[in-house]
Amino acid sequence: MIEDSSVVIRFAGDSGDGMQVAGDRFTNSSAIFGNDLSTFPDFPAEIRAPAGTLPGVSAFQVHISDHDIVTPGDAPDVLVAMNPAALRANLGLLRPGATLIVNSDAFDERNLAKAGYSENPLEGDLRDRFQLFEVPMTTLTIEATKPTGAKPRDAERSKNFFALGLISWMYSRPLGTTLEWIESKFKAKPALVQVNSLAFKAGVNFGETAELFGSPHSVKPAKLPKGKYTSVTGNTALAWGLVAASKLANTPMLLGSYPITPASDILHELSKHKNFGIATIQAEDEIAGIGTAIGAAFGGHIGVTTTSGPGMDLKSEAMGLAVNLELPLIIIDIQRGGPSTGLPTKSEQSDLLMALYGRHGESPVPVIAASSPSDCFNCAIEAVRIAVTCRTPVILLSDGYLANGSEPWLLPQVDSIPAIKVEYASGHNGTDANGEPIFLPYLRDEETLARPWAPPGVPGLEHRIGGLEKENETGNVSYDPANHELMVRLRAEKVERLARDIPPIEVNDPDEASALVLGWGSTYGAITAAVRRLRAQGRSVAQAHLRHLNPFPADLGKVLGNYEKVVIPEMNLGQLSKLIRAEYLVDAIGINQVNGQPFKVHALESAIEPHL
Repeated sequence: MIEDSSVVIRFAGDSGDGMQVAGDRFTNSSAIFGNDLSTFPDFPAEIRAPAGTLPGVSAFQVHISDHDIVTPGDAPDVLVAMNPAALRANLGLLRPGATLIVNSDAFDERNLAKAGYSENPLEGDLRDRFQLFEVPMTTLTIEATKPTGAKPRDAERSKNFFALGLISWMYSRPLGTTLEWIESKFKAKPALVQVNSLAFKAGVNFGETAELFGSPHSVKPAKLPKGKYTSVTGNTALAWGLVAASKLANTPMLLGSYPITPASDILHELSKHKNFGIATIQAEDEIAGIGTAIGAAFGGHIGVTTTSGPGMDLKSEAMGLAVNLELPLIIIDIQRGGPSTGLPTKSEQSDLLMALYGRHGESPVPVIAASSPSDCFNCAIEAVRIAVTCRTPVILLSDGYLANGSEPWLLPQVDSIPAIKVEYASGHNGTDANGEPIFLPYLRDEETLARPWAPPGVPGLEHRIGGLEKENETGNVSYDPANHELMVRLRAEKVERLARDIPPIEVNDPDEASALVLGWGSTYGAITAAVRRLRAQGRSVAQAHLRHLNPFPADLGKVLGNYEKVVIPEMNLGQLSKLIRAEYLVDAIGINQVNGQPFKVHALESAIEPHL
């Protein structure tokens, strides 16, 4: 048995080859085994690209270790390539000397031509550069499943389970969890249970008996804090956070959403939780989605809408309406590359400036951003807490990298999460000119400046809603210039006051460094790993990461003033850098990329190092 501290494995094949399933099952068995892990599903943008072509290649990368890790790894140690296109699309990612396992059955003349190969690459210099293993996975899968009577064409579809079985043997994964999952997943079709189970076992047996791979490897369980863990993706954690927030607030929730990549899984997950008082509506378009959520908020429920960049464009007018109405609303933006349809399946921090300013008029809203898949849970609760406390829309930013990636999540103790206090208007709160009691829908709380939350149907609490400017306190339609300026300033101050309750920034600076690396959102993992590497080389560098992007934490200016240089890595052209420069007059140094991929740790390390 060969013991490894960590390993990065990448499954790659055609969109129909089941690479996401193979990667997900390997991840699950590794999580149960006790490894720390981080994953990166890499989806093709084309829905039905021609089979065997480069645009149709789908990949799943998983990093497992016996210690704390924060990224899915820069360069795979093992690549499983199911066809020539998968090999060509992913070969450049491998580290020198990596293990390369290919389905040799797929390397025929037709598939080679589809991938753009004029000659078979397996007959070139790959053996000199990598540990190359040619395995006839298709043939072996068909042969192993013959006892079931499955037709060869049907049996071939199970070759992903053969590949999974082989890699499970190579890295000593528990086999029972995968077999149990196959039994559960395909229980309605016993023939598929049999075929997939036999294919998986055939891959395990091939690894054990073929004598091609030497000894199997082992990655021991990681020493993580004690408790109950589950492997969770960002979208799932976000959905669970919304459910938890609804229960913490003891208030029903409605999600109005139009399906869009990469946000749709939140809708799918929340639709499973009607028993927790969660209602979901799959709307006919983005505008209808946010419209239903605003209606739910007016009705006294927690309104939520989910989308990505193109949907944010379409929802902008309705967001302005919610700002004017001053109702609690959660807008979740799972960012992707743009503009327009852009890169539907790729990741980018593209929408920060749009979240802050992408609406008509002066319409500020709180903006927060999640930093890891499991942090999406906490951010969902925080977004709901702000929205219902201050009666304001809140934008929660995630992105495709967090949404689809997964990591072990230590389940929190429910009793340790503070409840969310929800107060509805219960009666008259003012008097008219004659001294008669009346309801003033825009009479504000002295501390938060929140207006009363008065659902319809309560006698005496009738009031106007709509997009026209309201008169302060009475809520009557008003075109008075002085009143408009007052309302604009009140809405802005309401958001600014949130800074009072934002915790101080946590700065990781053990050596009193002169340079600070400041990040937000999904760059957390790559920044953390890069900083760890630099410190291991004896370099002094500080790190801080922002969750609250509007308003900024009250102590941010002081923190920035402690450092000679502030370096800000972003998966955009420098949106946070612009804000920091404008707000604090700090000459922030941007490290920027917009290639639809997360930062590579080694590239970020090299980019930060000259500034230390």
